Amino acid sequence: MPAPRSKPLFAWEPFPFIVVGVLLLVTSIVRPDAPPWVLWPFVGVLVVAVAWLAVSLMRGGRSTNPDQWGDLKTVEGLEFVDAVHMERGVRAVAPVADVRRHQPSIELALLFGGAKQPAVLVPRASRWLSRRYRIGVQLVGADHPRHAGFLEEAADVRWRDGLDALRQEQGRYVRVPALIVGTARPFTVELDLSGLEEALQAPPKG
Repeated sequence: MPAPRSKPLFAWEPFPFIVVGVLLLVTSIVRPDAPPWVLWPFVGVLVVAVAWLAVSLMRGGRSTNPDQWGDLKTVEGLEFVDAVHMERGVRAVAPVADVRRHQPSIELALLFGGAKQPAVLVPRASRWLSRRYRIGVQLVGADHPRHAGFLEEAADVRWRDGLDALRQEQGRYVRVPALIVGTARPFTVELDLSGLEEALQAPPKG
């Protein structure tokens, strides 16, 4: 089954704010002296929308791992499949996109984990306020996962369905070799995807 390309509208972070904002604008039309059959249903809808907004704000914390944006809090309790390097006739290295936004995290990963370290590919990750699902890249060579960016578009298109199925059906994530390039900012990150196809075909344990 193809992986979804974007979040459902009801799961999009700004949507409750938009609904409440629209309803508050409507209050300029629906006055307290409006007919009861107009006023009370509207008040009920407004109360439900405000409650939905409050619940959305409380759920906005990082209560899950990965959280709703695909960031890892820890690698504890997660099951991984390692995509080891394989010799290929065609170079299978993919740059990580959006690294400019995550330079502090990459610098810490380099400091504590070295230039060569594993990275976890997290399907259904996203940027804040974006509906688009992407494959997040989490550097895990140190004591704490650090978000490095997202898989580039071409690699995302190729691997998203397989990575998503592995997570949804088996609860597993793929770990690939990563290389942090540079000794000072701006850093870049390259992923070795040569063993990814075999990793996705690995049978579940047990």
